[in-house]
Amino acid sequence: MPVLDLPRHILVENGAVERLDELVTAKGGSRVFVIIDSFLAHPPVNLHERIAGVLLKKGMESSFFSNYSGEPTTENVEEAVSQLQAFQGDCVIGIGGGSAIDLAKAVAVFGGNDGIGWSEIPQLLQLNRLPLLAVPTTAGTGSEATKVMVITDPETNVKMNPGHPQLIPDAAVLDPELTLSLPPNFTVYTGLDALTHAIEGYVSNRASEMTDLFALEAIRKIGQSLSGVYENGKDSDLRKEMILASCYAGIAFSNASTNLAHAAGRPLGAQFHIPHGLSVALLLPFVMKFGLESCKERYAEVAVALGEDASLDTEKLAQNAIKIIENYNEAFGIWNDAKKYIQPQRLIEAIPVLVADTLSGNGIATNRKVPVEHDVALIYQMLAEKVAAAGSTKNEKTLLNN
Repeated sequence: MPVLDLPRHILVENGAVERLDELVTAKGGSRVFVIIDSFLAHPPVNLHERIAGVLLKKGMESSFFSNYSGEPTTENVEEAVSQLQAFQGDCVIGIGGGSAIDLAKAVAVFGGNDGIGWSEIPQLLQLNRLPLLAVPTTAGTGSEATKVMVITDPETNVKMNPGHPQLIPDAAVLDPELTLSLPPNFTVYTGLDALTHAIEGYVSNRASEMTDLFALEAIRKIGQSLSGVYENGKDSDLRKEMILASCYAGIAFSNASTNLAHAAGRPLGAQFHIPHGLSVALLLPFVMKFGLESCKERYAEVAVALGEDASLDTEKLAQNAIKIIENYNEAFGIWNDAKKYIQPQRLIEAIPVLVADTLSGNGIATNRKVPVEHDVALIYQMLAEKVAAAGSTKNEKTLLNN
């Protein structure tokens, strides 16, 4: 039977962070441990000072942790939990991108449990944790609404993504003003991540009527807003649409699951240190082509949600859905950005490891067409060829073809 898990409170308004004190009070917190992205806690932003002031209105003490960069690791978790315990924190807030919120989830869990193992988290009927609030400053990961977290084990270079309903924050605080300064490239990386969440949630074999509502609305909002906010990041109305779409997409995939684009994107990002949104954006067109025959009707509905003419036949609409995503990647410079991280020949050499990691992670069984080794290898091969062709020299193309 389909079940919809989502945050108890979702607050959407400009200046929403000014109400953090109310939300923490409602959860019984008084000593607040805040995970915040480093650049937000330094000049010229100094968001930590604003947050400390908001919490102080109700006499709450706060401690801030920002000693991490990129996607969080198990080492970051251990250090943050140690600082939390020294501070005797009784509530956790994650402020920033998905990394900050995922790290906050882990700290809330391990700060409220002794001796629990990473592999145990999905198996527990009841997962105790500290009160948890999430304040996204990007519009992409949807982590403020999801029951999963992504933490990298530096010893194995594997991104773990354990899931449990109790990982969903108690409150998602969506403040569009916090996304106004996001640069164009990360605006589209995170926006395309949200779009991938919504599309994969919609075509997942675990999709339901409830998740479909959130997925399709997220796709519509992103289709109507992403190009505009890329051109004008100061448009607060578009920023609000995008941060709400990201949350909707998070609800959709958290309950229906992502699929192959995320399963393949996680190891690709880990191996080449690619921003997560960029890695899934690179793979999405190839994954859609792979699964097209298994869910044409659903891809046709995706195309309509992205603005295509609903009077076209299903076959044409399904094909157009892929073309729209390819056009996004061209318009937003996704293929060229990939060249900053990926050397095509190195990608070819890494395919066996990438395939093994892809097939061992989440999101494979929920694909309507379940991939095997050859399918995943071909997707990576096509990506390598596309990256080599993006503004490449004749020598690069020749090297890859050899």
